[in-house]
Amino acid sequence: MNNNPGIIKRFVSSLWSVLSFTRSLIVNLVFFILLFAFIGVFSSGEEQFQVPEKTALVLNIVGDVVEQKREVDPMDAFLSEAMEQKDDKPEVLLSDIIDVIGKAKKDDRVAILVLQLQGMNKAGLTKLQDIAAAIEDFKESGKQVIALGDQFSQDQYYLASTANNIWLNPQGFMLLDGYGRYQMYFKSALEKLSINQHIFRVGTFKSAVEPFIRDDMSDAAKEANKLWLADLWMQYKEDVAKRRGFAIENFDENIDVLVTKFSAAESSFAKYALNNNWVDHLKSRQEMRAQLIDLVGKNKKGNSYSHIGYQDYIAATSSVLNETTEISNHASDKVAIIVAKGTILDGTQKPGTIGGDSTANLLRKARNNDDVKAVVLRVDSPGGSAYASEIIRQEVELLKKAGKPVVASMGTYAASGGYWISAPANKIFAAPSTITGSIGIFGMMMTFEDSLSKMGVYTDGVGTTDIAGFGPTQALTPGMANLFQLSINRGYQEFIQLVASNRNMTLEQVDAIAQGRVWSGKKAKELGLVDELGNLTDAVVAAAELAKLDHYDTLLIEKEQSSRNKIMQQLLGKSSSLVSLFTTSPEHVAIDLASNAVNNKPLSQFLSMMKTEVEQMNQFNDPQGRYTLCVACGN
Repeated sequence: MNNNPGIIKRFVSSLWSVLSFTRSLIVNLVFFILLFAFIGVFSSGEEQFQVPEKTALVLNIVGDVVEQKREVDPMDAFLSEAMEQKDDKPEVLLSDIIDVIGKAKKDDRVAILVLQLQGMNKAGLTKLQDIAAAIEDFKESGKQVIALGDQFSQDQYYLASTANNIWLNPQGFMLLDGYGRYQMYFKSALEKLSINQHIFRVGTFKSAVEPFIRDDMSDAAKEANKLWLADLWMQYKEDVAKRRGFAIENFDENIDVLVTKFSAAESSFAKYALNNNWVDHLKSRQEMRAQLIDLVGKNKKGNSYSHIGYQDYIAATSSVLNETTEISNHASDKVAIIVAKGTILDGTQKPGTIGGDSTANLLRKARNNDDVKAVVLRVDSPGGSAYASEIIRQEVELLKKAGKPVVASMGTYAASGGYWISAPANKIFAAPSTITGSIGIFGMMMTFEDSLSKMGVYTDGVGTTDIAGFGPTQALTPGMANLFQLSINRGYQEFIQLVASNRNMTLEQVDAIAQGRVWSGKKAKELGLVDELGNLTDAVVAAAELAKLDHYDTLLIEKEQSSRNKIMQQLLGKSSSLVSLFTTSPEHVAIDLASNAVNNKPLSQFLSMMKTEVEQMNQFNDPQGRYTLCVACGN
């Protein structure tokens, strides 16, 4: 064996040279892209993206539709784009989609709206209804809306149903499977691993902890879930049936009926969709392209139809949007909008997650701003930490004491902790499809003494009290278990007392509709848990009325970026635009329908589900271990 140290030394030296070269290459690449951006920005006053005359606006949404994006470091985002690394979980702001559709309605250059939705992932019925309303308003201009695709998921089809024409590839796929809630259960797995789970809860229907104490869904949870799922499904069917002009019986919920129809359509999903009046025409990509050319003409290259993508349209019209914003902000009286989106956790959290301290700080800013006369708290959350929820609630109360009315506007979810922070508002708005309620509380811990004993590991010692040294490597004593359950009971009483005092109900009345049970927004209004059915705009108008404002503007209060991030975002944003121009073909954006197809690999789906379960458990950080969370709601 050759142990020549010279060979090893040369190998290490060569490896280091490769690493140094790679690092220098990346740094230089970033530098030159930034340099090109500066040259482009300062040498031309023209927009990098321009809207062609008589063109199609392509609403090519890619990612989850959200109320608030999670915080991403600007440099990380830029490098990912420069290296053509796709974001695993891309997000699109609901407000951006609605603003773009509204602006395109008034833009004479935009002749038609094309819905290309195969890249759109999760949205939720509430957000879909808001986008659909914007599309219906767009149609009031007399402009056509065309939906096209190789396939349509259920969420994608809801938006497609607003179109004047729906085109599906002859080899395409479409199936409406309704709403369901299915999750994994771990009781037997935990027993095999000798992990002891200790559950403390109040609420017959508080099913958040069931995956750890059962191997199936309880009858109580099934009963509650069926009710609100059926309500949402009926709303979906009624909306789509009305737009498509057929009866709600046209939704094939019985598998035998579905198979019969599918067989009659020669076992083709595309023909089945056409026969069922789900779509208007079956067209190949070339036929779609040719039809669109007839409507708006060819692009500059002459190889496709004239169009501009959704993101490019934002870039092309951003200066106009900014000018409009500056003009509208002249009024001194403001209705502040604060978004509370995501799981509620203790402490300071990044946007996309609700932090007890960070969200309370935003509410405090509104209270200390003399121009702010009212506040709309936009809630899109399944809940989380009971303690963090209470910290936020206290700030809502302080706003009211300062004479500034608060209106809660519920998005897709406002359940458990999401309802806790909404309850003290002067008025609560929800969409008919909002998932809310779930008024209950639980605590959970796991101890590993039996698992460790199988490996020959034990915990022993002495303490001055019965509770000294308590931890996950020791068995939970009956006394400690009783202590925790009493704390959970107290938390539940505080929750229903909070609801009763703010909703003018007795404790008995609240308890009857609480117990962790989930309701749709439509049913919640009937039960008195919300005041009105409406969207964010309705909530803003109501807040202004409560504050007796005749002239006002809205003011979005959100976490301020650091000076470093602001500068980086401005510089890198322009560089990203150039990267997009140099590396992306416009035709690829407009007609490559298959590139954003849903990943249906079973193993990937399973691993993703497991990862989500673990991540959710790891982020729990309530200081008292008390949670008010609706797991069945999804997030």
